[in-house]
Amino acid sequence: MTQDRFHGRMKNSGRLCDAPGCTEPGEFRAPSGEGSGADGPGQYRWFCLEHVRAFNQGYDFFRGMSRDEIERAQSPLAGWASETRAFRPTAGIDDAPSWADFADPLDAIAARASRRRQDHARARDAQRRGLNPVDRQAYDTLGLDFEADRRDLRARYTERVRRYHPDRNGGDRSHEAALRAVVEAYQHLRKLPQFA
Repeated sequence: MTQDRFHGRMKNSGRLCDAPGCTEPGEFRAPSGEGSGADGPGQYRWFCLEHVRAFNQGYDFFRGMSRDEIERAQSPLAGWASETRAFRPTAGIDDAPSWADFADPLDAIAARASRRRQDHARARDAQRRGLNPVDRQAYDTLGLDFEADRRDLRARYTERVRRYHPDRNGGDRSHEAALRAVVEAYQHLRKLPQFA
């Protein structure tokens, strides 16, 4: 096997150079920026040696970034500011099943999978109805179905306030965060057109 002096050359690819009007073979790939994301660089463009050199000379990784974004990208600590999934306290996993509630471990796993399917279906339903994540979180906080009307909203709000308010539960103040979340969810939902 002979070593090509140009690293990255793909000989006999059968592609033509993507530069307008060029009829040379496209043997070198360059990122197009289309479809790039978490799954990889996306689509590539193919150029001849002359045009890939011109592309590389004009390529600017920092194009479109603000000064702060550039400084963050150049920082030696870039990427270490947030926990990766494996190092989060939950490791990116939802609540584990309560094994004592199941006779067979496979039933526990099936129940968890079923709950995840229901969560995904609810998220798709919310998206179909035009609800944003904040709207959906408010519905979830109050335990409301997406079909709920103004009367359902008011009844659920009253029930949750009675459950969490210190005046109603013997002065127990341990539910103040839950009470605050219920009030915020109600204030948010009551302004939506479906509850007007």
